[in-house]
Amino acid sequence: MKQVDSRRLPGPNLLWIRPGAVIDVSVFPDQSPALVCAWERQARCILDAVGWVDEKTRVRTFSGGASFAISAPLDALYAATEVNEWAFETAIAGLAGEPVEDSSAAAERLRRTISEEVNPRLIALRQAALSRDVDFLSDDDRVSVGLGTGSLTWDVDALPTPSEVDWTARHAVPTALVTGTNGKTTTVRLLSAIAQAAGKIPGLSSTDQVQVGEEVVDAGDWSGPGGARLVLRDQRVEVAVLETARGGMLRRGLALERADVAAVLNVGADHLGEWGVGSLEGLCRGKFVVTTVAPLVVLNADDEAVSCAGRALERDSGKRVVWFTLGSGPDWLADHLSAGGRAYRFDGDRLLRCEGDREQALVSASEIPIAAGGAARHNVANALAAAAVAEALGLDEESVVRGLTGFQADDTDNPGRMNRFDLSGVDVIVDFAHNPHGMNAILEMASALPAKRRLVLLGQAGDRDDESIRELARSTWAARPDRIILKDLTVHRRGREEGEVIELLAAELQSCGAPPESWTTAPGEMEAVEDALNWSQSGDLLILLAHDSPRRVLERVRDLKTQGWAPGDPLPPRG
Repeated sequence: MKQVDSRRLPGPNLLWIRPGAVIDVSVFPDQSPALVCAWERQARCILDAVGWVDEKTRVRTFSGGASFAISAPLDALYAATEVNEWAFETAIAGLAGEPVEDSSAAAERLRRTISEEVNPRLIALRQAALSRDVDFLSDDDRVSVGLGTGSLTWDVDALPTPSEVDWTARHAVPTALVTGTNGKTTTVRLLSAIAQAAGKIPGLSSTDQVQVGEEVVDAGDWSGPGGARLVLRDQRVEVAVLETARGGMLRRGLALERADVAAVLNVGADHLGEWGVGSLEGLCRGKFVVTTVAPLVVLNADDEAVSCAGRALERDSGKRVVWFTLGSGPDWLADHLSAGGRAYRFDGDRLLRCEGDREQALVSASEIPIAAGGAARHNVANALAAAAVAEALGLDEESVVRGLTGFQADDTDNPGRMNRFDLSGVDVIVDFAHNPHGMNAILEMASALPAKRRLVLLGQAGDRDDESIRELARSTWAARPDRIILKDLTVHRRGREEGEVIELLAAELQSCGAPPESWTTAPGEMEAVEDALNWSQSGDLLILLAHDSPRRVLERVRDLKTQGWAPGDPLPPRG
């Protein structure tokens, strides 16, 4: 039995929608029942002793471990971690027959810790906001009421009393949460383009940046609750589209307690084993946290894990579900529609809005640049999801069409996501695909594009387990590219030895029957790009999967295009 992590959970999360604290532990299955009983007993004892008699406990068990959570007041979550740690440590000590600290003495010490943290004005402001049906956001530094154009924000140590707030001007803005294993960033970018086409100022948070209108507010990975709050507190924002990554939800929960619509695009086996999620089913439950705060949910009918969880959600919660599918969909989707439900689907040429027995054509895939004439089916799915979410946000159909058709597959509108370049007859695609689910999508698209030869630049971050790395190699070889360049990721080695990931990929390619001459290796990403370009001939298709330095890869390809470089020419020095 070992504590792996102890942290605050300020927002709605995998365990429940309450704020609190959680401890993740590793534990053998035969030890788990006794530990759960001992922890619950100690947690209830100390919660009552510190005066938190209305707070609750919750346990989530999983293969190889468990999560022990207590709820707590929002203004005492650091103290709550200490309360929870006392319960866990004394539970372990009691099971081992060791002396246990007297709960009265512990309670006195913990009450002092709590008193140093509590902020009565924060609680009063939160209660006043909720009583007026106004959104409330808080973190360590700032507190706000209302969202976007209807928001006001203060430093946490300079909060007003409720009577000092002009509540008449506080309001929400249409807000969407978008999650999934792949496609999140492209989908929120599409939604931002649709909102702009509707004459609105969108606020976008993603793995690349926070952006309001045309302004990049901050670059970097802002797909967690911090990025959401940054968008929602900007008084220019009229529509908020928030990429919501698994990690932020599991570590801290959601930034807000309600949204207009939540979308789950897909669930693939990626990042398994982190934050107590070791299975596809568990990962799906983690992503479905977004559905707890929205009355309407957009889901992928073609994804087995999503559709299974979504149908149960629709049946048990009464939430409205809008499905999207790349075909006619599973058999049950016809029942959904016949009951008056809604879906967006692709008939091989057009994107259709379906409700009941009515179908309405929105746009042809050939008019959507990122769809590559329909070959990029993963981006057709993203476009369907964006159209469904946009409707839930109140954006009109004309704006949906203009947004989808005006959004370009380039490094300006969608950097790092299927950016396509013609280098004097060499078709180059730069993409961020980094797991088998995303790899299958990009390779399916590549197989539908005409090419004399095909090359894939392949690598993986070191924090994936060995089987995930091997599966990536299998997915790649299943497409039978003419050349694979295995690259070592120096920025994302994450505990692996130099060349270790390459060895795993190469061994799996060999096991799959790939001849040794079909792959080469490169010591880094940029070196791999140079090797690919030197190998290329007119008519080839290069799939350059960029992870360590996507911006540098894009700059290199863009510069070569500007200089008129052609295959066979010497490569000019990199800038």
